[in-house]
Amino acid sequence: MAEFTFHHGGVSVPSLAEAIDWYGRVLGFELEKRFYIEAAKSHTAMVRKGPLRFEIFEVEGAAALPEDRRHPPADLRTHGNKHVAFRVEDLEEFLKEMEQKQVDIAFVVREAFGKGCFIRDCAGNLIEFVEEPN
Repeated sequence: MAEFTFHHGGVSVPSLAEAIDWYGRVLGFELEKRFYIEAAKSHTAMVRKGPLRFEIFEVEGAAALPEDRRHPPADLRTHGNKHVAFRVEDLEEFLKEMEQKQVDIAFVVREAFGKGCFIRDCAGNLIEFVEEPN
């Protein structure tokens, strides 16, 4: 089997400038590059935090995120890509930081199988953070 590694996740947003600011201010991503994709009519940016990357698209005439895609249990009822997930050392500390930054916390899970949360970016896209059991 061919070897491969993860390169990036992608999100579509209504405002590229607002998203670049949000991903930087809230999660510590830095702008790697900006470019235009003619075929998609997309003003695009790649942001990076260490080996992690997000590609952010502002597409001319794009539709808003449907309401049912903004809530994790409802989103699972629609086929397709759901979210990306990152590991955190301490979920409770991460949640405190997100609350201090006034981030939209969509869903928190504290179950025997594990702990995690979903936050919404500035466009409502879901991002998961999980604390793996020791």
